[in-house]
Amino acid sequence: MDLDRFLQRFNASDRMIAEEFLSTWLPFLTKDLCEGCAGILRGRIRSLNTGHDSNRSDPQAEEVDVSLEGSFVNEEDENMALSGSVEKFAWSSTDGCDHIESTVWDTDRERESLKVGMSWADMAQQDELEKKRKKSMDGLVEEEKVEVNPTKTMLSREERERIRFKGVRRKKDFVCLERIDRKIVNILKGLELHTGVFSSAEQKRIVDFVYNLQQKGRNNELGEYTYSEPKKWMRGKGRVTIQFGCCYNYAEKNGIPPGILRNVIADPIPNLFKLMIKRLIGWHVLPTSCVPDSCIVNIYEPGDCIPPHIDNHDFIRPFCTVSFLSECNIVFGSNLKIAGPGEFIGSTSIPLPVGSVLVLNGNGADIAKHCIPAVPCKRISITFRKMDKAKWPHMFKLEPDMQNIKPFDLSKGIDYQQEYKEKVASIVIQTMRRKSIGRLIRAKNKPLHLDEAEEVLEQSSRHGLINDGGSHSVGNEASNARTSQMQ
Repeated sequence: MDLDRFLQRFNASDRMIAEEFLSTWLPFLTKDLCEGCAGILRGRIRSLNTGHDSNRSDPQAEEVDVSLEGSFVNEEDENMALSGSVEKFAWSSTDGCDHIESTVWDTDRERESLKVGMSWADMAQQDELEKKRKKSMDGLVEEEKVEVNPTKTMLSREERERIRFKGVRRKKDFVCLERIDRKIVNILKGLELHTGVFSSAEQKRIVDFVYNLQQKGRNNELGEYTYSEPKKWMRGKGRVTIQFGCCYNYAEKNGIPPGILRNVIADPIPNLFKLMIKRLIGWHVLPTSCVPDSCIVNIYEPGDCIPPHIDNHDFIRPFCTVSFLSECNIVFGSNLKIAGPGEFIGSTSIPLPVGSVLVLNGNGADIAKHCIPAVPCKRISITFRKMDKAKWPHMFKLEPDMQNIKPFDLSKGIDYQQEYKEKVASIVIQTMRRKSIGRLIRAKNKPLHLDEAEEVLEQSSRHGLINDGGSHSVGNEASNARTSQMQ
């Protein structure tokens, strides 16, 4: 299909920028619109990058052209294989959380695919400066032949990962005051919201993997207690759960109280989720003293919810939950009320952007209850928790590859931007020297080899004939004298 006439006026880069910009404002642009109109608008925005108009009411999110360089490719890589992936960022702003990484997926697992690319941080660091030098056959360097163009600055994977790590945004100042036992208490003390931890490409990889797990669960390929998909008999009662590391009993059943089922052997944590845990520890989202050894995946369909609760103390604090596919609110309060099926009233709510990590600790985990009201669209969350050793299931053993995970050493941080500027400055100085050599060659009217020209340049610099900028100092002094006289 030919490119739309209007879009022909813009190149692919301009269309991609427009798509990312409009995707940022998509929640506002589609506010109060019917689903059909919102779908058409989403299709139009997504078609900017392909050039083909799409008026489907619920268009499939376009394929992400990403390369996870060393990221999720080798799931046994212990050096943070999650680093350095290239994604398309869609930034969203919420109250108190500005410029938060987000994606706008409406994912059906069967129709999504993954391609290869690099990370936003990589792109920003690598297409800065490029230079080309041309030399004549006899070694002459002429000023006209010196060209300085943007050149790639190669960074190691560790450097790229550190750049992304420095870009993580962390909000730790949540406040909601309630009177508890005649005292004013901040029930949100201990909550943290981290954004920018997982890129769009990494999120897509994780979401695809979760839907593969769901299919395995439906095919009875997972453990008896690992996969649970209740029948959706009313609004808010159809959430799918997949548990690894341990199996948890949410409510008293057959005389067994809520808590970890110690007689049940659960499926081990998949390698991809282990990489997520290493990212959380390595990027200082969770402390090294609380490396998760269990996780639970929640798969929401529109209308599904999580009722008010406080996580069982069979699990050590802090713990965290990662959000995928769509943004939703989590409601907190010491006394949450049920207003209807999937509807809850609390003291405050916090938006959970796509790809964000909410860490629960302190009052936010032990005093305030929390719940997820009925979600308006598909959502996936993965909650990582560390079990109390006294509550371990029988025969449970810690996995060796999850021990001694080391976070980034903040005291050894390197200012790669400053290092990059120094490299650029060095290139500029060398270029100026070559320009000066070219002037010397023409002044002597005879060919000089590069080594000879540099020797002449050094002698001239020592005698004050030529300065570091490649210009004649005598001429500059005369020019300065004339300027002073005119003034």
